[in-house]
Order: sequence, then structure tokens, then C-alpha cells
Amino acid sequence: MKKKIMLLLAAFFILSSNCVYAQQYHVLENRDVKILFEAPLATAAKGVADIYPQVRAALESTFGWDLNFRPSVLLITDRKHFKNMALSPLIVAYAVPNSNLIVIDCTKIARHPYSIENTLKHELCHLLLHYHIPGGALPRWLDEGVCQWVSDWIGDIIMDQKRSYLNKAVLRGSFISLRSLHNGFPPGKEHLLLAYEESKSFVAYILSEFGKEGILSVLDHMKKGENVEDAFFNALSTPLVDLEIQWRYSIRKKTTWFTLLSYYLYEILFGLMALISIYAFIKIMLKKRAYMAEDPEDHLLS
Repeated sequence: MKKKIMLLLAAFFILSSNCVYAQQYHVLENRDVKILFEAPLATAAKGVADIYPQVRAALESTFGWDLNFRPSVLLITDRKHFKNMALSPLIVAYAVPNSNLIVIDCTKIARHPYSIENTLKHELCHLLLHYHIPGGALPRWLDEGVCQWVSDWIGDIIMDQKRSYLNKAVLRGSFISLRSLHNGFPPGKEHLLLAYEESKSFVAYILSEFGKEGILSVLDHMKKGENVEDAFFNALSTPLVDLEIQWRYSIRKKTTWFTLLSYYLYEILFGLMALISIYAFIKIMLKKRAYMAEDPEDHLLS
């Protein structure tokens, strides 16, 4: 709740014409989108304006829903200011559905293999889902998982592809239940990253088992006002709790010991190097003692 209030306040101050900070932004707008940007991002702003129609068309085609509103897109180069707004150093972009606002940290996007197009599609998907699904019915995990799917699995945060917190959760048996991720994600780094991975993995599982039509059917039921449990059951003829159990089982089945060992590869290598160093030290000490024991008097005379 606190995070939602902070995001709404940030959106209010950014979009308010009386805001001193907002007056520092340039504006590029047309009938489809309004883009606010800092001076160095003029080229990026034009790029967003150019690709917006195709991004919107792709989302409307995927969901079969109209995007009947004009969003605002804020492009930022001030990392410190963005972190204050986003409330997490891991986030590179976020959406504020109540204000139809998208905020993108261009400093992070530029340094990572994130295309502005996929980032825009991801955040616009958040706005589209909340526009058509009423109230707080849309669970955070489903919201994030679906948006990752339509944007080629790009999320709000930059994930370390070499380290999977989901694999770690399998090893520990410490999944976060989907029910506890309904209203939001936990703030701590490890739990936050795990929440994002779980959201992605569960939606990917639904897609693999029921296809694109399955997940779209769930969303259509929710658009009609059904809660998430009823929507999953009516769309897929399986209770959500059972699907979660089956999904966890499928992850455990696919996660081999090699996968788990690879997660701890750096720790294992570090430990082996430490053992080798200790072994070498002991060997040198024993050799020195043996050398000294050969003829102590000779060593004293020398």
C-alpha cells in the first residue's frame, strides 16, 4: 500500500503543470501518446513516438482488447531521481495504471540488452491489463507474468541470467505461494527476484500446458468480473491451487543436480581453491619440518 501511494504521488507531481520538476522536461505528444523527456533524450523520445503505434497494435492483436486511452511516457536520465520514484534499485521501468503513466530509466536500458521497444511493450501491457480488469482483481504475479510473456520475457527488473533464485528455491523447498503475491511483491532483493521468476515461470507453464488460448481465456474471464480462482477454473477446468502444485512439481522434475550445482559454481570453485591453498601450505610446512629434522646440528651451524 505504501508503495502504491508513493507511485501515485510521483505520478501526480510529474504530470502536474504546476510542478517545478515537471517543467524541466520537454514534451513530445500526438493523439496516441504523450512523452516527457530530459533534453539529452530527444532522440529516444522520437524513437518512442515512432514505435508506439506498432507496440500498441501488437498488444491489441494479442489480447483482442482495445487500448482506448493516451498514456504518458516519462524518460529519465537521473538515476537517483528514478530510484526515489521506483523505491527499488533493481527496477528499470514501471507503470502507474491509475495515471496511465510509464516511467523508464534510460541509463539502465542503455547499459543492458533491453530494447526500448520491449520495455515499452511490457509497461504498456500493465496499463492495458489494469484498464480492462476491474479494481484490484488482477494478482500481481499474473500481471507481471503476462507482461513478461508479451514482451519476450523482459521484466521490470534486470535479472542475472546466470543465477536463478527459482532453482535455489527448489533446493531449499522455499517457494513463495502465489496467494501471498496477490497484492504485491516482497521488498528484499532475493525475495523480489524470486517473485519475478515465479511469475514468469508459472505463466510459462500455463502456456506450455494450455497454449496462448488458455491464458487469454483466463484474462477474458477476469475482464468479465470473475476473481482469479474462478477465472482459472472456468477457463482451464482445473483449480488454481492444483495448477500451482503441478507447476512446482514440473520445476522440481526439470531441475537436475547439475543445475543446482551450477548455481553454486562460484562458491564451489572458491571452496576448492581454498582447500588447495591449505593443502599446499600444509605440504610446505611438513617438507620444511622434514628438512629440519634431517640433521638439526648442521642447520644450526649454517
